[in-house]
Amino acid sequence: MQSYDDDWTDSQRALYDECYQAGGEWADDPDTSSDDVQHVINLAEADDDALQDAEIDYPALVDAVTQASGVNVTSVPASHEDPGFRGFTDGVRDAVADDTFGL
Repeated sequence: MQSYDDDWTDSQRALYDECYQAGGEWADDPDTSSDDVQHVINLAEADDDALQDAEIDYPALVDAVTQASGVNVTSVPASHEDPGFRGFTDGVRDAVADDTFGL
């Protein structure tokens, strides 16, 4: 389920929406390995303290943010406050059945 922060701008919400869609499509792609999906789900389930303000260079996430933003990025903040990160991970998590990967 899509979820925005109340203080996000329209452009942040649009970035979230596009990354959410990209994450869902990526998770549904039969060429995407279950290990890769599990990795992203683990990122989605981690709290921000565990992520410790890291930058993620995971290719599917970086590609989604690059395409959605129109800006060539090489990494994405690993934070649920970041609309690209949260949109992609929420999209992946929502595309996967509840009984998959121990969700």
